[in-house]
Amino acid sequence: MKKLFVLLIIFYQCNNYAQNIIDQVSHHYAINEGVKIHFVTLGEGPLIVMIHGFPDFWYTWRNQMKELSKNYKVAAIDLRGYNKSDKPEGVQNYAMRYLIRDVVSVIKKAGYEKAIIVGHDWGGAIAWAVAQYVPKVVDKLVVLSTPHPQGLIRELANNKEQQKNSGYAKEYQKKNSYKNLTPDSLTNWVKDKFAKPYYIEAFKNSSIEGMLNYYKASFPKQTDDKSGKKITQQKKIIMVQCPTLAIFGKEDKALLPAGWNDTWNWIDNNFTLVAVPKAGHFIQQDASEYVTKKIVSWLKNN
Repeated sequence: MKKLFVLLIIFYQCNNYAQNIIDQVSHHYAINEGVKIHFVTLGEGPLIVMIHGFPDFWYTWRNQMKELSKNYKVAAIDLRGYNKSDKPEGVQNYAMRYLIRDVVSVIKKAGYEKAIIVGHDWGGAIAWAVAQYVPKVVDKLVVLSTPHPQGLIRELANNKEQQKNSGYAKEYQKKNSYKNLTPDSLTNWVKDKFAKPYYIEAFKNSSIEGMLNYYKASFPKQTDDKSGKKITQQKKIIMVQCPTLAIFGKEDKALLPAGWNDTWNWIDNNFTLVAVPKAGHFIQQDASEYVTKKIVSWLKNN
């Protein structure tokens, strides 16, 4: 009986916290060329913009937001196609140039000229792109799990294990591939049983086709469709100019650790790379406490 009572208390506390973060945030919309981008904010201070990946939504940052909001204004985005953001039709509407502008529109709507940008997975890819192409709006950069695009392109061209592990991306690039996925199946990675219902609800409000359009529009192809030749890195690389923190899980199977090799060659500023043992791709949840502490500490010292 005592054990059951303790479990009920834990259940109540966890469920209460999950509900609390949802109740505490403020909801906003930024508009980029007619597309509404939903984001939530918590706290006051310098702006941090947090960008989720696939398949996810703003709630993925719940643990980090709680701590960061003590000293910062945290804005967590729903990417286009997801949850409460607009879901434009057509692959072309998910090109990287629009995703970059979505982030810039959120910064402006929040009333700031620049922000600390934090991204994971596709959010990480977008974060790298914002830092490269709109450096004036980026104060500092934090990327979780997603290697610099040059590192990823290199691995897709040469690393057979990465090519194999990225096979899912090829499937997502096929026509009508979204029909094979459901809101329930997209939550298979979610380990937190208290969070899972929020994810299912968010994915029911999302466009699964829109989610996969990211892969169709911007994911690097392993070979050139016409020639069959391996892709090569871009000849002209735009350097990242801001202080950068990168954190990855050593057990990440989607984006292998080898992709981080030589990242320092593409950053013209302080660069910190952190490898976390026993953590996988969704490192902000697998090792949430450690990741939060590392981000807080790094921001204080850079």
